[in-house]
Amino acid sequence: MDLGLKGKVALITGSSRGIGLETALYLVKEGAEVTICARNEDRLKEAAAYIFEQTEKEVLYIVTDVTQDDQCKKAVEATIEKYGRLDILVNNAGTSQAHRFENVETELWQQDLDLKLFGAIHCSRYAVPYMRQAGKGAIVNVTAIIGKTPPASSLPTSVSRAAGMALTKAMSKDLGPDNIRVNTVCIGLIRSEQIEKMWKKQAPELSWEEFSQNDRQIPLGRIGNTEEAAKVITFLVSDAASYVTGTSVNIDGGLAGTL
Repeated sequence: MDLGLKGKVALITGSSRGIGLETALYLVKEGAEVTICARNEDRLKEAAAYIFEQTEKEVLYIVTDVTQDDQCKKAVEATIEKYGRLDILVNNAGTSQAHRFENVETELWQQDLDLKLFGAIHCSRYAVPYMRQAGKGAIVNVTAIIGKTPPASSLPTSVSRAAGMALTKAMSKDLGPDNIRVNTVCIGLIRSEQIEKMWKKQAPELSWEEFSQNDRQIPLGRIGNTEEAAKVITFLVSDAASYVTGTSVNIDGGLAGTL
């Protein structure tokens, strides 16, 4: 299937590792030009080198703190300066914060919302005019299944992720007439540094394969890989998904208790 990504330009936040990095890799493989963004310059350089090793293609990397409006603007403008257009935005920056309500101070609430919600707002605000100018565009906001069915001790992440889903739906309504599609992917348990730390702490005697296939709460019986999330995101931003907007897709092996 031709995904129609050749020559398209994508900006991906939180893309020095994990799902963001693998999404960048898949988009480059499909012929897109890509800008990767994160806060750590050393990790960005490593990510750019990794993509080059896999594809022999260079990506633009920009040190960006998405909680800062001016840095989001700079990332978008640098992408336009380099490639002349912007077709795709993947708002992936975020970390997991999971605590009981009474243990979350106001400062942590603000930090989490600034990173996961306002980061997406800032980047989208500056990207949308260029997409509108091109006559089409695609935005994917990466959220999490706990935003749909929050468990105990899931704050503030479950709230900021739920806000991201609401943002996605509202944006899809507002931007649909401009042929700009907006979707969200809701992530479950996907291999990450945090999951690997849990593995090494809880069961260092097990191999990753043994540990990842030991979760009976997941109907598919295993923790997912970053590549599996990246493939879904790549599809959603592609022309193959040209009639898909305003939806949320669970990437969780069936773990979520709701659609």
